[in-house]
Amino acid sequence: MADPIVRTTWPGWPHKELLYETADNGSIAIFTINRPERMNSSDPGMTARWNDAWTTFAGDDKQRVAIITGAGDRAFSAGQDLKIRAELEAEGGDAPYRNRTRGLNLRFELNCWKPTIAAINGFAIAGGWSQAQSATFRIAAEHAEMNIAEARWNQGAGFVAWLPRLMHTGHALEVVLMGDRRISAKRAYEMGFVNKVVPKEHLMEEAVDWARTMCRMAPRSLQNFHEMVYRCWNMSIPEAQAYTSALEFNLRGMEDSLEGPKAFAEKRAPVFKNR
Repeated sequence: MADPIVRTTWPGWPHKELLYETADNGSIAIFTINRPERMNSSDPGMTARWNDAWTTFAGDDKQRVAIITGAGDRAFSAGQDLKIRAELEAEGGDAPYRNRTRGLNLRFELNCWKPTIAAINGFAIAGGWSQAQSATFRIAAEHAEMNIAEARWNQGAGFVAWLPRLMHTGHALEVVLMGDRRISAKRAYEMGFVNKVVPKEHLMEEAVDWARTMCRMAPRSLQNFHEMVYRCWNMSIPEAQAYTSALEFNLRGMEDSLEGPKAFAEKRAPVFKNR
């Protein structure tokens, strides 16, 4: 049986609409979108909250993996709060929403290649899909449903441009061109978008199990592989080889690079210190 998940609120965390907790002595960060009364949709302040979260996560070497989920079991996130947006537009503008996607991708701007897991606990719609797509892995509860609904409301969705990296082009088009149809967690798995589907009562347990597995890996090597997969997608083979050689160079001389083979020879689990 897996060890229990003991959560600790990040000291001094100021946001109630985006909770920040850690588990396993601080090695796992857990972000919970906490607007269940509005289907965990994003209000104009959510970008600033995500900026704070990713900056904190990226800057703390002890935190190795992040899990993102939504409060309750009804919604992961329904994307923008369209009610608030409609009210803003009626007043003459929607400026608070214009940079809304930056909060999702700030960790890449920070060159943070720590892996992340989206624990999809319900509806993942539009911006909620984008939030899940931005994660390294996606684990969904059986009852979860998701879609990209922008075409239904004449809205844009720039994140669709790299969706074919995660699924077949025909599947990506099925999602974006048929925006009034939600797909099940099982269908999302068949399409290649979701990594695993589990009963809702086991969702966080499964996500934490994946996080713990990655926490047993060497931190620098883990982040190198993560970066390689993203950065080298459109490179030629020579370009990719040159890029990955540079990444692998930063493993040389590390204590962890000596610890790995030593632990293997001694038939024990390695103790990595990220140095």
